[in-house]
Amino acid sequence: MTAQPQSEPVLIQLGARPDEPVQLATPGARTSYPPEVLARLHADADIVVARYPQARSALLPLLHLVQAEDGCLTPAGIEFCSEVLELTGAEVTAVATFYSMYRREPTGTYRVGVCTNTLCAVMGGDAIMDALRDHLDVEHGGTTEDGTITLEHIECNAACDYAPVMMVNWEFFDNSTPSSARDLVDALRSGTQVTPTRGAPLCTFRETERILAGFSDDRPEALEATGSAGDATLAGLRYAREHAMSAPEAGARPNDDHPDVGAAAAPETVRDK
Repeated sequence: MTAQPQSEPVLIQLGARPDEPVQLATPGARTSYPPEVLARLHADADIVVARYPQARSALLPLLHLVQAEDGCLTPAGIEFCSEVLELTGAEVTAVATFYSMYRREPTGTYRVGVCTNTLCAVMGGDAIMDALRDHLDVEHGGTTEDGTITLEHIECNAACDYAPVMMVNWEFFDNSTPSSARDLVDALRSGTQVTPTRGAPLCTFRETERILAGFSDDRPEALEATGSAGDATLAGLRYAREHAMSAPEAGARPNDDHPDVGAAAAPETVRDK
């Protein structure tokens, strides 16, 4: 019987997303945690993991936890998550590289996002992004030299009636303009207190990441903050209430007499078949 030739393992270096000039492991990134940091992270991780029937379900919040520690994902953070959840490094990395909310290089104190999705773009989002690129001298995903601002274009944040919308560490700045955007980042860089249009007051990127990991924001002003959808978003809800409209019960068939259903509508649907 002829012996089968043994194959050599193939190691693939994970690269950047198409629009990111960085690798997962940024040169100089932390590769291990000091004992005191590791003990603190384990204590926090125990709280997070206990919320889930299966430990691996805690991966997303744990990635936020280590990102709060390092300001981005590092080899140390990936290894910590894999050890706590008994996952391979490849499994953790696959999730970490899938979601854009996880950063692969150091992040500024304030993560400034400009919505460039359809409505915000039409209303001026692209112009705002271009203005900030020039004003800050950074591209999408880049961070200013002083480490204050990381600039990104982001997708829809469900605030279309306030378009164009900017977000700073996921807090809303509505009805933005190129001028107001420049003023905003200048204030952030100078240390001037900045107040979002609605919602909780600003905190740093790392503080925000800890909140996203599932730990409460105990600042009194944060707990008292309120926000609301705009008139355009609520118009449909108000109309439905004024006309006593309600959703059909589960399993109900369309009303053939309804004007939206033609008189010649087929009595049998594809699902029925």
